[in-house]
Amino acid sequence: MTFLELTEGPLWYAAATIFVVGVVWQIVGIVLLGRKPDRSVPRGSALAGAVKANVLHLWPHGGFFNKTGFHLVAGYIFHIGLFVLVLFAAPHIVFIQDHITGFGWGALPRWGFVLAAEAAFCGLILLWARRIGDPVIRLLSTQDDLAGLWLTFIVMLTGCLALGESIEFLRALHMLTVDIWLIYFPFSRLMHGFTFVFSRGYMGATFGRRGVTP
Repeated sequence: MTFLELTEGPLWYAAATIFVVGVVWQIVGIVLLGRKPDRSVPRGSALAGAVKANVLHLWPHGGFFNKTGFHLVAGYIFHIGLFVLVLFAAPHIVFIQDHITGFGWGALPRWGFVLAAEAAFCGLILLWARRIGDPVIRLLSTQDDLAGLWLTFIVMLTGCLALGESIEFLRALHMLTVDIWLIYFPFSRLMHGFTFVFSRGYMGATFGRRGVTP
């Protein structure tokens, strides 16, 4: 078995299993925490409040934009760029078809991949610069925050190096970093990719029940 066969075979399936089980375990744990019963008379719909909070807070409103605009723009550039890379880069589509779904879809042209990659790298670097440059955010940051950021950066970097697919070692190295990222994800701050829905929803449900706009 070659290094590439190992990283795209047994290691990939083990990492994917740990990722899925870990994410489900975390989400089930959050749901089972429940909440204390609210015996007050409802003035609105908790469900509507939860949905509204998740939609409204995709973009800051009021005076918050001046304080969070940089973080928001950098965050959107990074997340959208990464989303496009993962789902529409030609090598990823082939891998997903062969190992997950059994079917594929249209891929980005090379120039589209380059633009998405540049946007993702730019956003991630800006977020890192803000994290270490802002004295308050630097104090609030933990080793977990920085580890998740750098691990994501390494995954993206090895992916760009392996883009030509002419050197098998680079492709295997990229898959190894992806496997490590998948294993790390459920037990780190990267879980915010799933849990933000619950945190915003909880806040929105509370305010929605009270008849207040979240």
